[in-house]
Amino acid sequence: MTLLILGLTTFLGVHSTRIFADGFRNAQVAKLGLNGWKAVYSIVSIAGLMLIVYGYATARMTPVVIWSPPLWSRHVAALLTVAAFVLLAAAYVPGTRIKRVVGHPMVAGVKVWAFAHLIANGTLADIVLFGSFLAWAILDYASARRRDRTAGPEYARGSRTRDLSALIVGLAAWAAFAFWLHVWLIGVPPFGG
Repeated sequence: MTLLILGLTTFLGVHSTRIFADGFRNAQVAKLGLNGWKAVYSIVSIAGLMLIVYGYATARMTPVVIWSPPLWSRHVAALLTVAAFVLLAAAYVPGTRIKRVVGHPMVAGVKVWAFAHLIANGTLADIVLFGSFLAWAILDYASARRRDRTAGPEYARGSRTRDLSALIVGLAAWAAFAFWLHVWLIGVPPFGG
């Protein structure tokens, strides 16, 4: 559990600089240049992610069960993760109306993904992992929306075609992950088995 917590602190810590230390971030960008800052940010993120993966895998070997989720929670989680994948896709498909309405669809998608996993999993490691991501995403989304109100960004009006593209990409990514990649990467079939 220690490695999981260290990984979460590292990964979410570096991803929280815009929330808690925007001045520090701006100073580092000025000192290192944008690409230099992105390089440091990426290296720290990868190190944190590796610790999360290893720490979570280790913690799952001796699970501490806090609660046993009811069967219906898996079905709700599956539906919620569909929405999460569509939001993630909308973050990268330029000019979606989804982005115009949501503002920060990737962070919103992380919130939905983390919540879905919290209701469908009941071990201490699950609660620490997904609870941390949910708390971070809530804080990050609120911080980003505050910055938006100050800066007043203008999102493209978007079109139905762009939204449809985000929907198709999101659904395809969800299906690939739900039916193949989740069990291959995580070792757990999302639909039981």
